[in-house]
Amino acid sequence: MLVSSQTVPVQIVHRFLTTAQRRGVEVRSLMLAAGIPGDIAGNPRARVTVEQLTRLMQQLWQVTDDELFGLGPGPMPRGTVRMVALGVIHAADLRTALTRLCEFTALVPGCPRFTAEMTDATTRLSFDASELDDPVHLVTDLLMAAAHRLPGWMIGTRIPLRSVELPYPRPAEIDDYPAVFGRMPTFGADAAAITFDSTLLDSPIIRNEAELLEYVRRSPSDLFAVRDYGSTMADRVRKILEQGLRGTWPGADEVAARLAISAQHLRRLLREEGTSVSLLKEDLLRDAAIESLARGEESIDDLAARLGFSEASAFRRAFRRWTGSPPGAYRMAGEEPATANGR
Repeated sequence: MLVSSQTVPVQIVHRFLTTAQRRGVEVRSLMLAAGIPGDIAGNPRARVTVEQLTRLMQQLWQVTDDELFGLGPGPMPRGTVRMVALGVIHAADLRTALTRLCEFTALVPGCPRFTAEMTDATTRLSFDASELDDPVHLVTDLLMAAAHRLPGWMIGTRIPLRSVELPYPRPAEIDDYPAVFGRMPTFGADAAAITFDSTLLDSPIIRNEAELLEYVRRSPSDLFAVRDYGSTMADRVRKILEQGLRGTWPGADEVAARLAISAQHLRRLLREEGTSVSLLKEDLLRDAAIESLARGEESIDDLAARLGFSEASAFRRAFRRWTGSPPGAYRMAGEEPATANGR
């Protein structure tokens, strides 16, 4: 699995917790099992790691014994997705796989029915979200992400989307949608749908059953952890900057040179997208810091040094600026791990 320090906004956690409350699940115990500190839940600027969100979703699956958390048109017991996926993985190509997916979802009780409209130019994969009891649109987004990511995984290539349609009003927090789908969705649509080039339909399925079972076992980690880089300049710059987490950070001039454009042109393009090289770098540092704090395997001093801060106090100030909380709020336990010197 691709290892990523990408984090997700706490508002996604709130959607899971709201769903849990509607199902009568005690949310504090759910957060504890997922390793999410209760102190950050009320902070709108907080973020959690992919690993924490994955555990939260797995815990909610377990307590509801339903892969749609009881929000579907009927009960959908755990193991349903595995069964449908096993029926699809042996298809010869993506066209056949999507055809089988639509056939299976029409037959499986409790599963929203997918429809694939295939033309010579484009393919539109959709389902009717009105069948869902999903006021916070949690299942809608998860099903759309799975409908995009799983086919791409089966053919071994990212599927660039021409459009993403979501059947609910534009939410207040939208920054992370492009990270999930590679583009900004259209909100308020009639149905939940993705559209892509039909040239991909002849792509062979390269995964086997054993690989699929491992993919399902990890689920939903890959829905969150594998960033779907789009075509924006910010995405391209972010991919280059990620190398700084493993060594020396490339400067703006070096990033521009690798993209074969001038530094001035790079700054202008990023400004049009509402960001900059320095802001993208800070996002990466923030995510790496949150991931380390959640794991609890290094001290604040060691973390600050690893991320390139001259002093731990400078890291603490930066972290509070990024998240609105001190680093200690992201620890499940109050004790700081010892440094190599025992401090």
